[in-house]
Amino acid sequence: MNIVLLGYGKMGKVIEKIALDRGHQIVARIDITNRHEFEALSPSQIDAVIEFSHPSSAFENVKACLNKGVPVVCGTTGWLENKPAVEALAIEKDGAFFWSSNYSIGVNIFFQLNKMLARLMKPQKQYSVSTTEIHHTEKKDSPSGTAITIAEGLIENLEGKSKWINNENPADDEIAIWSAREGKVPGTHIVKYISDIDQIEISHVAHGREGFALGAVIAAEWIVGKKGVFGMSDLLAF
Repeated sequence: MNIVLLGYGKMGKVIEKIALDRGHQIVARIDITNRHEFEALSPSQIDAVIEFSHPSSAFENVKACLNKGVPVVCGTTGWLENKPAVEALAIEKDGAFFWSSNYSIGVNIFFQLNKMLARLMKPQKQYSVSTTEIHHTEKKDSPSGTAITIAEGLIENLEGKSKWINNENPADDEIAIWSAREGKVPGTHIVKYISDIDQIEISHVAHGREGFALGAVIAAEWIVGKKGVFGMSDLLAF
């Protein structure tokens, strides 16, 4: 498979290694310094684009892929106010757009576990709930896209919760996300239910970027030949 990397930072380099190990070809490595090279590529040269860039670039990058008629797998977070416009463009162009806040298989299992636990906790009004996320100091957006997905899963399955807030004490209808940026932490996410008598906690701790990168490459393999808007729940058949 011929892959273009849109964004060639630390994550892009890990994705490259895994893609090569799985027998794929990297036909271009695009960052802010050589964007013109992407414009010059023919769609016939590209089976899929994997986009891990910057929140300020992702919207234009994904639009460029869809306008070129090539499938795009996007892992950039922090730009989701524009995601509905991209989804509409994918449908309009009969293209393929795959987005996830986190491509780790383990994290996506954690998303489902989070929802299941929330349903179990729904009648237990004595517990307060919050979520914590810790990432490396180079991460640009806060809270993380993964933390937002976790909070949305809680809102979907708990009564009386309507929105999330970041690093603020929550009102009764709010889910608190506590965000921290520390050292070289790849990604830690924790959900806590606390009552006066006990605490229930689930967590996911990433040991490196490899899990995220592998999931992105698997998504690129999966999306070839498909049309529509997709996420990890489609790939994993949750």
